[in-house]
Amino acid sequence: MINMKILGISASPNKGGSNDKLIEKVLGIAKNRDFEVDSVLMSSSKIAPCTACGMCRYEEICPIDDDMQQVYRKLKDADAIVVSSPVYFGTVTAQVKALFDRSVLSRRQDFQLKNKVGAALAVGGSRNGGQEKTIQTIHDWMHIHGMIVVGDGGHFGGILQKPALDDVEGMQTVVDTINKVCDVLEKMK
Repeated sequence: MINMKILGISASPNKGGSNDKLIEKVLGIAKNRDFEVDSVLMSSSKIAPCTACGMCRYEEICPIDDDMQQVYRKLKDADAIVVSSPVYFGTVTAQVKALFDRSVLSRRQDFQLKNKVGAALAVGGSRNGGQEKTIQTIHDWMHIHGMIVVGDGGHFGGILQKPALDDVEGMQTVVDTINKVCDVLEKMK
């Protein structure tokens, strides 16, 4: 084992959908390359929106008692984070946006995600269905945390159209993206 961990986050609220399967696929590739893996599936997580109470400025805990408490640990323990989101009205899902907003605690607590490797995948209803804007939103979140953002080696990351697992061209961008994440982690070790 390389002793580095890759966290996959599926932003879809639909259990067993394309994004859950994509996260399973990328984590399988990472595991075959001897990385430890973990996941967060929004389809089985309950994460409330941030209320901007400001408690995380002073405490290393969010007062909202939900699944985000486990996610904080997973984010902190990861060496790389891959987020996969369907395109919802031109951007990420509300579910993962709540996770992004609540991750402000990790930023306020000494930039806990700084220098972790990050990558994004997006699934749209057509080839040009808003995937790049969705990926940009994910990348923006990663940049705000000071992460090292990688793409698929030639573009922004994994860009797919539905049905995602049947999109041969799109699946190649997913494979290239996770391999780029693994390559960068190996160089960092």
